[in-house]
Amino acid sequence: MSLEWKNNIIYLTFDDGPTPEVTPWVLSLLNKYQSKATFFCLGKNAELYPDIIYQIKKNGHSIGIHGYEHLNGWKTCKKRYLENIHKASQVLPSEIFRPPYGKITPWQWLSLKKQYRIIWWTYLSKDYSSKKNKWYLFKKLLNHSHHQSIIVFHDTPKAFPFLNNYFEQYLQWLNENDFTCLPIK
Repeated sequence: MSLEWKNNIIYLTFDDGPTPEVTPWVLSLLNKYQSKATFFCLGKNAELYPDIIYQIKKNGHSIGIHGYEHLNGWKTCKKRYLENIHKASQVLPSEIFRPPYGKITPWQWLSLKKQYRIIWWTYLSKDYSSKKNKWYLFKKLLNHSHHQSIIVFHDTPKAFPFLNNYFEQYLQWLNENDFTCLPIK
């Protein structure tokens, strides 16, 4: 895995996009704070919004595969799951893959690890949750942000209420605490 191991490195990742409602907004904030991220995109969304994929790459971020559709590996047969990833790779040429929901069977993993680096995370922000207090989620995010952390956000409308309230504040906090945000390559 080609993660850089320096002091105060953090890896911000975004799953499920791109979406025109949220991804450009995220890109503008990342640019404002000179931060890089990794976008684990759905192939079907990449087909719909190739201009956003272009912007992600142009701005120096990396792109990973999150499937063509957002399939749960535990509930999907191996053949269909692998076909879904292959279809996504036709739209999103990448060597990195993150399983949707973080759920993948051992057989799926064994097949995919031959072609992809499977990227997990150290903390899931739960930015999509409508049931949890947003301030509580933000405080937990700060507590779980350490050197070499891989943090999961979502560049989707469902996650936007959290992102809109706290993502810029989080980027400010990272800068104040001398973190460097790098893409996973």
